[in-house]
Amino acid sequence: MKNIDPRRARWMKFRMGVLCGLLSTGLCSIVASAYNIQVKHGAEWRMIAERQRQKRLKVLPTRGSILDRNGEALAITIDVPSIAINAAELVRNVPEKQQPALQDAAAAKLATALNLPFPEVQAKLKSKRRFAWLKRRLSQDEITAVRAMIDPRKPDAVKGVMIEGEGHRFYPGREALWGLVGYVSGDGSGIDGVERAFDEDLRGRPDEISALRDRKGTVLFGDGLEDERALAGDDVHLTVDLGLQFQVQEDLEAGLRAFEAKSGSAIVIDPNTGEILAMASAPVYNPNDYGDAPIEARRNHAIADRVEPGSTMKIFTIAAALAEGKIKPTEEIYCENGSWTIGGVTIHDTHHEGMLAPASIISKSSNICAAKIGLLLGEQGLYSAFKRFGFGETTGLGLPGEAAGVLRARGRPWYEVEVASASFGQGISVTTLQLGMAMSAIANGGKLMEPRLVRTVTGATGQLVREELPTVRREVVPAFAARMVTEMMTGVVEEGGTGREAHIPGYRVAGKTATAQKADPATGKYDPDKFVASFVGFVPAQKPRFVIAVVVDEPWIAHLGGQVAAPIFRRIAMRALARFGVAPSGEVAKTAVTFPLEDPTPLVYAEAKAMAPDVDLTGPGGSVVAPMTAPSAFAPLPASSPSALPGAQRVIVPDLGGMGARDAAHALVSIGLLPVFDGTGSVTRQEPAPGTLLLQGSAVRVRLSPGS
Repeated sequence: MKNIDPRRARWMKFRMGVLCGLLSTGLCSIVASAYNIQVKHGAEWRMIAERQRQKRLKVLPTRGSILDRNGEALAITIDVPSIAINAAELVRNVPEKQQPALQDAAAAKLATALNLPFPEVQAKLKSKRRFAWLKRRLSQDEITAVRAMIDPRKPDAVKGVMIEGEGHRFYPGREALWGLVGYVSGDGSGIDGVERAFDEDLRGRPDEISALRDRKGTVLFGDGLEDERALAGDDVHLTVDLGLQFQVQEDLEAGLRAFEAKSGSAIVIDPNTGEILAMASAPVYNPNDYGDAPIEARRNHAIADRVEPGSTMKIFTIAAALAEGKIKPTEEIYCENGSWTIGGVTIHDTHHEGMLAPASIISKSSNICAAKIGLLLGEQGLYSAFKRFGFGETTGLGLPGEAAGVLRARGRPWYEVEVASASFGQGISVTTLQLGMAMSAIANGGKLMEPRLVRTVTGATGQLVREELPTVRREVVPAFAARMVTEMMTGVVEEGGTGREAHIPGYRVAGKTATAQKADPATGKYDPDKFVASFVGFVPAQKPRFVIAVVVDEPWIAHLGGQVAAPIFRRIAMRALARFGVAPSGEVAKTAVTFPLEDPTPLVYAEAKAMAPDVDLTGPGGSVVAPMTAPSAFAPLPASSPSALPGAQRVIVPDLGGMGARDAAHALVSIGLLPVFDGTGSVTRQEPAPGTLLLQGSAVRVRLSPGS
């Protein structure tokens, strides 16, 4: 050390000092950085680290099922395999120069196995994305080929291929339910029908779970779900009966084929609750393959098509006139012998009649008399009546695509000729559903119901989410008017009526036919070769269970509603009656019952004796005695309502023995009495007896038996 040059020693000390200073500065910097990271900003850096280490996986819930009223599946979700690729995993640990050849080889194998274009698969593999769908909803053969290709035991196995289970919507009812249930898109969103209307209930609640991943982003494991059912969508239980729906669809399509029609629709409704029991539309498509059907084919004609209703509107015109006292059941109207000109327009009838009462106006379908009744109501009265029945507005069913129909242009009143034509269904448009709901108001005694398509919504674990109950929108006509019109409508399907093809042995049917010409969009005039045939009615007439509306657009072989739509109605009604167990009326026992006269004057007795010469009218105390059915065998008679008919008078009950239902109804309604029928065939008993004095508006029970 003594031989070291002092200058060199100083230089060494200087360098050591500088080195120590630099080391101290570096150490201080490290300590300061560690302090900032661990202490000052520790919470923030820990959060960043957790985000890098963990991954939030989005879990999509299983879509809820759609079920019919009996729990039969109409739409369910099943797991089907789909193929995805992690392009980054495919070339991991592979030299960059070798990657293109590996990607091309894998693309060729996958394209062959999945029947995909090679360039499409090649582009996805060269993107080096961590996730990309190759093909969704694979067949069993495709899955087998892919599994063989990715078998890790093979030296040339393709890496990065993932087989994912994906929910796929399946419709067991296929074509029978296409217009009602609808379908979902590829991403699981409801597109049409119930699928769209109740999409929020069906799709469930998406959630996320945590998963760990390594530095390359590969997911190692996740936390899982405590109960996957908690995320599943709700199940929607419809009012529809699947078995009846199949039958209605079959009968509708058969009718369209028989008459070579363009399209058609049919609907079955419970008039007492507003429940839709079946809704069919044709032509059809398979919702399982909705992509193969053109957009114009995916149309629910029952709610989307606006057609001129034709003569079915006469029912609602006459019901409104009876309710407001504009006409009486006994009042006859001059039908101008089949031709009448108003406002420069001539209205024609197919039957050249003189005077007709309302019952005959309906059974013979007189346009002229209906027009005169509409003019008695007036422009505002008729418009208001149609609005009360639900025309010109949507029904509240809630399905997408429902049309409101057209009553008149906004803000413009009807001219006189327009009032006349609207009275028998020209110049306005309605939907099949609107017709069915309006007829339900006649069937149930005057109450317009809100249509019900959903009964309940339940959770995946079975708990009740909500229940939809019957809702009365408003009262449209009094019960007496609805009942009188019902009895008038029964004449339509009796011998000589326009709807004879709707007759069902063992049941009384109330209905109305309609044949409407279609307007040519180019000229605005009616096309002489294009028609809409329809029939709407209900059965049994005395205690309605089913309202059925059938509309056939542009039939070619025949075009009258009684020829085309009435037979379809009959077949559908017979199926519904059988499926729901509605039996024909049976026989009741005979006995003798005494009914006292209200005012047994000699004049009344003489008139009653003249009307019923074979009936013994010599009961004690001025009473009338006749062979009748015991009161206990009949359901209670509706309460008499003389105040319901303005200026009601006492009339004598005629002898209906041996008459058919149509003649008996005409005989009673023509003098202002309300017939209530039991059974089918000819009259064998009646209550009260012939010769009894009743106030107009009172009910008369009539027993019908076949073969008498």
